[in-house]
Amino acid sequence: MQSDTRKLLRTGLWIFGTGVASVIAIHFFFGGMGRQGPHTNSGWLALMVAMGCLPTGSLTLILALMKLFADLRR
Repeated sequence: MQSDTRKLLRTGLWIFGTGVASVIAIHFFFGGMGRQGPHTNSGWLALMVAMGCLPTGSLTLILALMKLFADLRR
């Protein structure tokens, strides 16, 4: 595995993991989610972090996996 592929994988996992941790924090530490959103200001902040990190982390992981498969073919 090339070093840039490893760096992409690590970065994607960290970003995606931050999003997952934010979702878990909303439900267990910040009062949960209702029909109209989180119940606390901290919950709203965690929701914004999750909404930014989950799509970005997913796309970074997809890019890293495609690069990994391309590296393995060579």
